Amino acid sequence: MQTFSHALVELKNLTFGYGERVILDDVSLQVPRGKVTALMGASGGGKTTILRLIGGQNRAQSGTLLFDGQDITPMHQKELYAARRRMGMLFQFGALFADLSVFENVAFPLREHTDLPEALIRDIVLMKLNAVGLRGARDLMPSEVSGGMARRIALARAIALDPELVMYDEPFSGLDPISLGTAAHLIRQLNDSMGLTSIFVSHELEQTFAIADHVIILANGKVATQGTPDEVRHSTDPLVYQYVHALADGPVRFHYPSVSVEQDFGPERAA
Repeated sequence: MQTFSHALVELKNLTFGYGERVILDDVSLQVPRGKVTALMGASGGGKTTILRLIGGQNRAQSGTLLFDGQDITPMHQKELYAARRRMGMLFQFGALFADLSVFENVAFPLREHTDLPEALIRDIVLMKLNAVGLRGARDLMPSEVSGGMARRIALARAIALDPELVMYDEPFSGLDPISLGTAAHLIRQLNDSMGLTSIFVSHELEQTFAIADHVIILANGKVATQGTPDEVRHSTDPLVYQYVHALADGPVRFHYPSVSVEQDFGPERAA
């Protein structure tokens, strides 16, 4: 019998890597139900990898990844597709289908995963587009919309099936201040109004701390710290402090490892 947990997603002692390169090393973390969780940390730290593990594109080498109490890792294709039906994904830069209109992009998951009549699909698509402020753009092609609009269209597609979990891979990347603020507002608003659980990857500190309930910072294959935005902001961990305050030098060094200055420039340097 499945037991209810306050966490919709939970990683337990999970390890994943590519060949001999370990990306996540014995990582344990939770994504609370109904909350907005941010994954942060230096590039290459495993943030997007966690999203791919949740969606089943990658499989953990050891440990457990639970989605609503069920382990994703050993799932067969049919079980995995059923789990994915309960997830929405906003890919970095939107990843809209270039040859489909805005309307058809949002309708795609409904046509793929349901047998709903066309009249109902139309109403759902228009409602989702209205939720992101773009009902009037339904007949445009992706090449006719801005980057910020494309991100919002992709969000409408991600929530088309009324998922329980929505994952966002760097939703603020490359956006102007207005579009960035709009994207952040939508993540928070849709999470609360639709009763979602949201997890997003971000490097944008100000907006992330403004909308997130829970922040997880990854470093060196581990969880460096996690907690509320205020708890993370005031962490005394040297690496977290460097990251949060955007310091050029610290545990992550400004200078790439090299021989000493004396060896390179001293009198005994090679001719």
